[in-house]
Amino acid sequence: MSAVTQEHQAGAAGPLSHRRPLGDRGFQVLALAAGLLVLVILVLIAVSTSQQASSWFSAEGLKIFSKSWNPSANQFGALPFIYGTAITSLIALLMAVPVSVAIALLLTEVVPYRWARPIVYVIDLLAVVPSVVWGLWGILVFAPWIQHIYASIGSGVNGTPVLGNLFGPPTGGASFFTAGIILAFMITPIVTSLSREVIATVPAIDREGAYALGATRLEMIRGVVLPHSQGGIIGAVLLGLGRAMGETIAAALVIGSSAEITSHLFASGYSMPSVIANQFTSPRACSRPG
Repeated sequence: MSAVTQEHQAGAAGPLSHRRPLGDRGFQVLALAAGLLVLVILVLIAVSTSQQASSWFSAEGLKIFSKSWNPSANQFGALPFIYGTAITSLIALLMAVPVSVAIALLLTEVVPYRWARPIVYVIDLLAVVPSVVWGLWGILVFAPWIQHIYASIGSGVNGTPVLGNLFGPPTGGASFFTAGIILAFMITPIVTSLSREVIATVPAIDREGAYALGATRLEMIRGVVLPHSQGGIIGAVLLGLGRAMGETIAAALVIGSSAEITSHLFASGYSMPSVIANQFTSPRACSRPG
């Protein structure tokens, strides 16, 4: 076959290789439309919420960021709830993320497949446990048990400049720290499952290349697996953060229901979802004039 014929065939095959079937193009358009629809719905929700709240903000201004919470006196300072949501979510992330990533690496890189599958099933089952079950277990079983540990820690660090302010004598088992631990239990299966799926997508040839260069398993994980998976792991952490910040029933049962801002992690507090669950009676009652 001459060179001219080969060039002609290559030129004819080039445009055809860029033509995709109608089904693929239709699926691309459908997926793009679905993604844009989600963004449009989120924008509409934000616009509708802002319009309904604009009258209140125009009348009250920045009073929402005050510390005073007294509904009977029309004082609705939400700063203690914002603080409670932030501190419990931070505690949950600090506890759950290292454990979740470690379990995901253990299941994908260390444990054999036949032993990893049962553990994966258990983790997936833990991810679907209802939040009210976690909350009831936390307030009935976990909080009374950990209160004694709080008392030991508080008596040990009492009088210490920094630790005494953070872990002083506890007021009870229901506290910021207890809520953070329960939220950590709840988000660990989610972050673990998502991180494991992302780590499993690392190409085997990259792992084998690292081993061929003389890397140990730890060096292979640090140099190949984590850089390849860091984007997906960050996404899993953000999803876990969203679950922790939006959790309602479990946090409401174990946080203690006290609208205060304190550095004392063993003190009771409040979060935004929990105060909504506890004090929101009905939309009809809230819409009455006066």
